[in-house]
Formats: sequence, structure tokens, C-alpha cells
Amino acid sequence: MEIGILGGGIAGLSVALALREQGHMPRVYERRAAPATMGAGVTLWPNAGFVLDELGLLRDIAAVGGRPSAMRRHDAAGNPLGGLDIGLLDRMMGYPTHTILRRDLQTVLLDHAARAGIPVEYGHRATAIDLDGDGRAVARFQNGARIRPDLIIGADGRMDSVAGRFVAGDNAPVYQGFVNWIGVAEASGTLVDDIAIQDFWGAGERFGAVAVRPGLVYWAAAQARPLSGATPATDLRKEIEARFGAWPEPVGRIIRATPAHAIHLVAVHDLEPLSTWSRANVLLVGDAAHAPLPTSGQGACQALEDAWHLARCLRGADRKLDTVLSRFAEIRGPKTAQLIEQARVFARGLFATDAQTCRIRDQRAKAGDPVRDAQALAAGWAQGLPMSLAGDEMATAGAGCGSLYRL
Repeated sequence: MEIGILGGGIAGLSVALALREQGHMPRVYERRAAPATMGAGVTLWPNAGFVLDELGLLRDIAAVGGRPSAMRRHDAAGNPLGGLDIGLLDRMMGYPTHTILRRDLQTVLLDHAARAGIPVEYGHRATAIDLDGDGRAVARFQNGARIRPDLIIGADGRMDSVAGRFVAGDNAPVYQGFVNWIGVAEASGTLVDDIAIQDFWGAGERFGAVAVRPGLVYWAAAQARPLSGATPATDLRKEIEARFGAWPEPVGRIIRATPAHAIHLVAVHDLEPLSTWSRANVLLVGDAAHAPLPTSGQGACQALEDAWHLARCLRGADRKLDTVLSRFAEIRGPKTAQLIEQARVFARGLFATDAQTCRIRDQRAKAGDPVRDAQALAAGWAQGLPMSLAGDEMATAGAGCGSLYRL
């Protein structure tokens, strides 16, 4: 099958790799002139580890990524609020968790795409998708090119998805009331004592740091504010230092080790869950279909799951395309909708500004059972995947307990 993929990010490239393994002929069209480097890093939880292993990528991810041992929560004064034993979670799910810079993940995906002979064409910004006289979709690009493959996959993101408008109409991104400053800190010495995720909670503010190596940390600082206040300051680093520089170490050390050009401000949006994921021969995947907040910890992981599930749905030449696409949506819809809602619930508590509400939030976090939290995450994140969960008693709860894992 000839397949055109709009978008050369995590979703587009992983889908291309999964479909190429089955003998399909995917071609990736990326709007930018070069590989995307926006974003800081992602945590690839064990459900992503399963897919990466299936795609033959896990060894290369391990070579450039980190293996976090724990996630530790603190309040803004540094008092502990519990956390998560990531080693236990990994053992329960049977696959490792990795922390990785986005640029390094992108490099691994592109390297494997090149080995597989998958063309990636840059400078192809899609402007419209139309139906021709036979009812097949035609994608048109700003540079004058057009494609009419057997299947068009929209992996062109949450904020300006041409495929999303064609399939779902006006499903506009929804601002969820907070901004993220994101950055990558790098030092020749040590920034953190171990490879872990550290999450600091304040009143309407948060700072999360994720180590890849002791001298390499990606981070996100967040604040609740109206969209009208999301305009970037002239000096982002100065703004960050003024707001978070006095927070407990290693926060200040990480900020100081981040070059000013490596800091970006993002007004955080998500999408409402879709009622339909496809129209004609156009299918949405990744953030174009389901864009959860960073508080889900699952954005990149769910993009990888899309790739694995779509390849399985397309297996078998006797299946009609419309049946394949509807089956894919039936499989992916419930889990991704659940993650979107849970991420919103978590964000509302995380960015509460009322002092009493924050105290109750922190008390509940501190009183949490780390084993049950790991069980709940394992059960939720393994949904829909052939993963055998270990442990004496696995929770039946869904994928809750989100925190700062994707920056």
C-alpha cells in the first residue's frame, strides 16, 4: 500500500517504521526545512518500551537515554511528598523506562527510517486536503506538490493540523490555563545526584526536572495564568530565575546551567477527544488525534502505541481500508480519551492557587501508597497491549497518578 504521512515527528516516523516492516510503502512529508528540534525531552515509560522493542529501536534508545530509578515529589520548600519507584514499575510491566532528549529520540527514529528506505521529504507544508471525483483524498502542499496515495496519515500535531481539520472539522486546541517554560541544562560536572525525576509543587506553580545523565537534565517550569498573559518575556531565563531561582536545589543549579537560547515558553493546549478519527482514506494519529496535557506523561508513549496498533489493524490484505480505520479508532479511542481527561483532572489540582486546596493536595500525595500507585500505572498503561503484568496483586484502576514526565 502506498501511504503518505503528514508530519515527521515521533508519531509520523514511528508509524512509518511499523508499516514499512509489513511491506507497505510509506513516505513522510515534514513541513519544516529540517528535522524538528522543538521540545526538551520525553520519558518513555514501559508501554513505550514494549513498542520500541517491537520496532527494533530499544537498544539504540538505551544507548542515548537514561534509566531513571525513581520519581520524587516535593513541595516548594523542599519537603518530601512521596513519589514513585520506577524500578518497581519497570519490573511489573516487564520493560524499561528511559528518559531521552527529543532531539536524540528524533535522531534514532530518522536513522532507522533511513535504514528502512523510508523517504522523508522536508519543506512540505500541507495546506489542504480535498476529495477527488473518486472519493480519494488528495493532499496539497505550499510548494505546489500534491499526493494521492492509498492512505494519508495525519501526524501533523495538535496546533495546526490540516489533516485534523479535514477529518474532525473545527476541533480547536483548548488552552488549559497554564504555561510551560521548557529547557535543557548541560554541564561538564554534576547537576543532579542520580538519574531520577524530581517534581516540585507550589501554589499554581511547578518545576520538574528529568535527568538523562548527572550532567544532562531536561526540565519544565509551569505557572497557571490566563492565555492573555502567555506572551513570552524579553528575557525568559531572567524571568525563570526570578520566579524559581530560590526554590530548593537542584532547581537553581539547573536553571543556571541552561543557555538562554535553550529556553522556550509554551502555552499548553490539548484537544477534546474525537468522535471520529478518519474520513475517506485519511486517518489521524499522535497529537493530531489525541493530544493530552504534559501531566499525562503519555504523549510520546501513545504516539508509539498508535504505530503498533495501526500495523496490527492493517495486517491481512483482505481487510477493507474503511474497516481497518474504524477498528483502529475503536481500539485507540477509549484509552486516549481516558488519558486526556485524567491529565486535565491532575492539572486542575496541580495548578490550584488556593492555599488550603494545595495543602490538601500535598497531604494526599504524601499519604499515597507507592506500590499501589505503581500497580495503577502499570494496569492503566498496559491496557490494549500484550504485556504480562507481574506482581502479587495488580490494581484494576486506569492510568491515573500523572506527573511531569514529558517536557
